[in-house]
Amino acid sequence: MSEEAGVMLVVYDDPSDRQSFSLDDTSSSEESLDETRLSLETTNDVIPYIGKRFATHDAAYEYYSEFAKQCGFSIRRHRTEGKDGVGKGLTRRYFVCHRAGNTPSKTSNESKPRRNRKSSRCGCQAYMRISKTTELGSLEWRVTGFANHHNHELLEPNQVRFLPAYRTITESDKSRILMFAKTGISVQQMMRLMELEKCVEPGSLPFTEKDVRNLLQSFRKLDSEEESIDLLKMCRNIKEKDRNFKFEYKIESKNRLENIAWSYASSVQSYEIFGDAVVFDTTHRLTAFDMPLGIWVGINNYGMPCVFGCVLLREESVRSFSWALKAFLGFMYGKAPRTILTDQNLFLKEAISAEMPTTKHALCVWMIVAKFSSWFNAVLGERYSEWKSEFYRIYNLEAIEDFELGWTDLVNSFGLQSNRHIVNLYDQRSLWALPFLRSHFFAGMATIGQSKSINAFIQRFLSAQNRLAHFIEQVAVAVDFKDQAGEQQTMQQNLQNICLKTGAPMESHAASVLTPYAFSKLQEQLVLAAHYASFQMDDGFLVRHHTKGDGGRIVYWVPQEGIITCSCHHFEFSGILCRHALRVLSTGNCFEIPDRYLPVRWRRISTPSAKILHSVPSDHAERVELLQRIVSTLVTESAKSRERLNIATEQVSILLSRIREQPVSLQNTRDMALKNRNICCLPPQKGTV
Repeated sequence: MSEEAGVMLVVYDDPSDRQSFSLDDTSSSEESLDETRLSLETTNDVIPYIGKRFATHDAAYEYYSEFAKQCGFSIRRHRTEGKDGVGKGLTRRYFVCHRAGNTPSKTSNESKPRRNRKSSRCGCQAYMRISKTTELGSLEWRVTGFANHHNHELLEPNQVRFLPAYRTITESDKSRILMFAKTGISVQQMMRLMELEKCVEPGSLPFTEKDVRNLLQSFRKLDSEEESIDLLKMCRNIKEKDRNFKFEYKIESKNRLENIAWSYASSVQSYEIFGDAVVFDTTHRLTAFDMPLGIWVGINNYGMPCVFGCVLLREESVRSFSWALKAFLGFMYGKAPRTILTDQNLFLKEAISAEMPTTKHALCVWMIVAKFSSWFNAVLGERYSEWKSEFYRIYNLEAIEDFELGWTDLVNSFGLQSNRHIVNLYDQRSLWALPFLRSHFFAGMATIGQSKSINAFIQRFLSAQNRLAHFIEQVAVAVDFKDQAGEQQTMQQNLQNICLKTGAPMESHAASVLTPYAFSKLQEQLVLAAHYASFQMDDGFLVRHHTKGDGGRIVYWVPQEGIITCSCHHFEFSGILCRHALRVLSTGNCFEIPDRYLPVRWRRISTPSAKILHSVPSDHAERVELLQRIVSTLVTESAKSRERLNIATEQVSILLSRIREQPVSLQNTRDMALKNRNICCLPPQKGTV
């Protein structure tokens, strides 16, 4: 049967080509190669010609695609033609330049947002047509039409590879990319590593950074219920391997995961010593799963960030944050931090007041500063940098009176009296300005420099994620990495000589007790102390810089009890004695820093030593651990009202009297003595910071 017999059925691979690109009957007739003018020089074996044969239409497509790549364009399938009736089926195919046709017009739909996509189509008429024939009983495809006339510029070889048709990621490369994603490295780092592995020039991979990001995003677009199942399965698997791994979750009425929180064994151990000051960062969001992420972070004795726990919430509300805080306190046996730093979140503020009533709540300055650009850049223009520098100066002032005067001058100088962000910041100044916070311990996390290091640490394992379940693995890697880094520093401190700058006995004593990080902070104060003069008064000492004739700080010292305090509150704020107190100690012929002013959290102990706390026989240890949790919960609940506190004090006093009447087990006494001896002879609890 001839090609003209029957009714031709035409199917377009791209429906938009129906009117934007057409080939009439004359253009579909056979053309000789002499009539075809090639746009670029190519080798004869890849130039299409009329009559060239292919076993399948896919083979023809691959052949034409390779020709197009050498010429500087790419191709797409345009339309297929078949016949209705006897011998019906596909009989003819068209492959066209990727710029063939025109941009189709779309009907606007106000309820559906439109993507602002730019089209590259310009009506190019280059094409190749193949037709199915039967010869000697064998089916094959022949080129029956070919034109290489382009109405646009063709790309150079170093440009054509960026066309979508030639950007491909092989299965092996996909596996490598997913493995890299688990380690938390950025997409840019993935590209550099794969370039090195393949020994190619930078930028020469057959795919781009955007392709990698799209690949990772495609793996994130999974069913949320399946993700939740995988996440819970991951947590249970970790729990089977490590019984000290802790996690809590909540399933809502529709059997969907609402919240989940978790903490690692080493995190709980670290919290026992370094959980006095905590940052609860809730500014991140796993956008692929549309869930807010909260991370509890602290600072260890080496000044390195340590993760205490994480939580994923379905929403930001007082109820959700209260659930998260209760779960965290459960992980930590009811022990609440002394201070907690958060973002400006009213829901979180209310939840902390209810669940951690004895904890000092403050706002983290780096989370506030991160918003400055959007708040003030357009308002202040060229003066924005000047204003930011002045803000930092006022933020670091010591006296509240100086802050109030400085803030007024700052606002008036830059004309921000009516700015709503300025008004809000001033109303909340007691929660973020250092002059109001210096009497509370924050382990240095309230300063700009330390805040940036914590944020960089968090960003490391947020940089590249592909699955929600893998995120728990990634945080575990970060926790383990920090633990190993701390152990490495412990080893290095035994190999390095500490550089003493003052020669004072107090300096050498502190160097033998404190970690290099904490000692460097104390050493700074010791060096500055030499520039201060002290004057004894009736009720203490006045200490001021030797160049000043007025002002200064008041230091109270009780040598008999080993107590020293300063009006600057530097020790209360950082756990490191200030230059004023050190000057008084030096004047009073004190050659060692009192034990209580060398806090355990800054001493040369590594977090693995905390494991000794759990080294007593398992049954006894678990019962002691349970009792600690009950007592910690008792304190937290009792502190919520005066009536509760009175009842708790009365009943606990009665219970304690009954307990003291019971006999003591000699073996248990030895176990507890061993336990206490292994906690590095902690100083009196009264001085612990």
